[in-house]
Formats: sequence, structure tokens, C-alpha cells
Amino acid sequence: MPPIVIVAIAAISAALPLAAWSVLAHPDRVRQQSVANLHRGLDARAPGAFSGGGQRAGLRAFARRLTPAGYVRWIDRLLARAGRPPEWPLDRVLATKVVIFFVSVTSNVFMATVLDSALITLIAVVSPVVHYVLPDLLLQSAGVKRRDKIQLELADTLDQMTIAVEAGLGFDSAMARAGKNGKGPLAQELIRTLQDIQLGQSRRQAYEAFLERVDVPDLRRFLRAVIQADAYGIAVGDVLRTQAAEMRLKRRQRAEEKAMQIPVKVIFPLIMCILPVLFIVLLGPAAMDIVAAFTGGGL
Repeated sequence: MPPIVIVAIAAISAALPLAAWSVLAHPDRVRQQSVANLHRGLDARAPGAFSGGGQRAGLRAFARRLTPAGYVRWIDRLLARAGRPPEWPLDRVLATKVVIFFVSVTSNVFMATVLDSALITLIAVVSPVVHYVLPDLLLQSAGVKRRDKIQLELADTLDQMTIAVEAGLGFDSAMARAGKNGKGPLAQELIRTLQDIQLGQSRRQAYEAFLERVDVPDLRRFLRAVIQADAYGIAVGDVLRTQAAEMRLKRRQRAEEKAMQIPVKVIFPLIMCILPVLFIVLLGPAAMDIVAAFTGGGL
């Protein structure tokens, strides 16, 4: 069989699970309708709000039974660090992973049956595993991007909270004001933490849940300092002022570190892409003249 046909079949086999992911990962209409009803103050179980969800619920329950409990907790932690995207609830991610795995297994078994080759057999074995962990990689990437945004916003948010505390507000009121004025993931997490405290959790428990969802070392250090200040009666304004200055210093150091990494990162494209073109432009005419001279001399 021609190699191009093998490549085409392998590409189709790899694309089928991705197509299943793109179909299953769109926003859930039932969830959107329920959230819209809650925002309007209506009952989430209004007629029509959960119509057509029986088969989906059965698939999600089946996927949860197939997935180990420890792995389910790990996926839930990834979702929490990714901000729990509305189109990726936990049960839906588990069901999508199972569907992608079975689609990939089916397509790759068919490909291995049609094409008797060791390379195709290896692809058929590895491809389902890769497709199964692909949603995990996407969630982890989203969590890393969200963590970087929170780390970037932390210094400015602490400055706002410091100004609010020095103006006479309490720490919770300053946190609420910073969360209300902000628009990024850090503001959302501040509001979520205040809601947890209002629902009856202790400050320590709410802060620990906050750290579990975010996993930013600088924020962890700040909240530890706040917990200690609350326990020992230290003025929160002094803690905020010190932590804000430290966060600004660390942000400047990170920017300087990235600036110093630029020459190292430029070396590879410089050597592989730019220098060969310069050599061709500069040495090409000379090489052509040398070849022409030797050719003419030979004649």
C-alpha cells in the first residue's frame, strides 16, 4: 500500500477522537438553562429545564463507574485550578474521555486490521492512551494559564486591599472591594472565598480551599501571613503593606529573569533560520563566481 494512503488513514484515525471531543465539549444547554433560571430567581427544575438529559445522565454515571475514584479526584482538582469552565463540568469530562477512548480504540483497531504493519500496530496501541489523556493536558494547560494570570494580578490587588485597609475598612471588606473592582480570576476567587466564609466556613478553611483551587506560591505565603496575623493579633495593614511590597519586588525580578532568558531563546531560531539565509545571501555570489572561474579554467 502506498505510504500516502497509510498516512491518510492514520490522520483520519487520529482525527476521529478529536472530532468527538469537539462535539461533546460544547456548552451544555441543560446547564446553561439551569444557570439562567437561577440567575432569574426561578426554580432550576422548571418544566423543560432538564428535558432530554436522561441519556446524558446515564452516560455520565457509566463513565464515573468506569473511572477510579482517585483519578476522579485528580480531574476535579484540575478543573478547580482551571476555574471550573462552565462547558467542562466533571461528569461531562469523564464521559467525554470514555467516548473518545472507545472511538479511538475502534478506529485504530480497524486501521490495524486493514493495514498489516508494525508501525500501524504501534500507533493503534499508543493513540487511544494519548486521546484519553488529552483532556487532562488541556485542563492542566488552562490551569497553568489561570495561575499565571493570578500571579500577575496579585501585586495590584494587594495594593488595592492595603489602601482600603488603611482607609478604615476591615480585611473582609477590603477583599470584597478588591473582588468587586477586579475582573480577572483572582477577583473571582476572592468573591468565592468570601461566599464560603458567609456560608459558615471558618477563615482558615476558606483560605485553605482558596489555596487548593489556585496553587500560587506567592498567594500561599500571603494567606499564611494573614492567618498568623489573625491568630496573634498583628495589624493586618502592616502585613498587607509588607506583602504588597514583596509581591511588587518579585514581579520585577520575574520580569528581569524573563528578559535575561530572551538571548538564550533567540539562539535556536538565529542559528537555524536567520544565519543560513545570511550565508546564502552573502556567500552565494562569491561561490557562484568561484565555480564559474574554475569551470572556465577547466575549459
